[in-house]
Amino acid sequence: MSAETAAATTDDYSGLVTAFPYAFRHSDSRLFRLYTVVGGLFALLLGIAFALAAIISISQSAGLAVGGTDAFVRTFVVIIGFIVVVPVVAPVLLVARRHRREGSTPAYDRALAVAGLVYLVSLYLMLVASIPETFTLDGETVSRPPATGLFAPVLSLLYVIPPIASPVIPVVAAAAGWLVHRRYR
Repeated sequence: MSAETAAATTDDYSGLVTAFPYAFRHSDSRLFRLYTVVGGLFALLLGIAFALAAIISISQSAGLAVGGTDAFVRTFVVIIGFIVVVPVVAPVLLVARRHRREGSTPAYDRALAVAGLVYLVSLYLMLVASIPETFTLDGETVSRPPATGLFAPVLSLLYVIPPIASPVIPVVAAAAGWLVHRRYR
């Protein structure tokens, strides 16, 4: 085995977890390195949140009849978790793959970092847009806060979106990330 092959073997990544340090080490873009850290933390937090949601769903249906609605809800939680987390880790996986196969450019790395950050912001915007006009909290009816301050126009626009349509925001951001990848590759 040559020294170059041995170095490549020890320096390659072997999966999702090791792709993050690999992409961080090989990228020349500081913005992408920042996204590697931020995206990794968000992916970890989202993974934990959806794992806990699945565990809670399973524990609430323990002892009940197996199948039917309970099985659907558990499966739905896992699928939604997967759909939400994949666009967070995709920029890191794409950059790591590109660095390993053919070498990458800082422009490609930066573009995917921006796309990843836009997706993270879109998740927050989705949460804001999904707040119903009134909701019950601890037995008390609460109205969502009015749109005020510097971001009042953005909040007003988000409040116009029906809560059921709020997932469109991250879907559009994820599609834009895919288009950025296609454009810069």
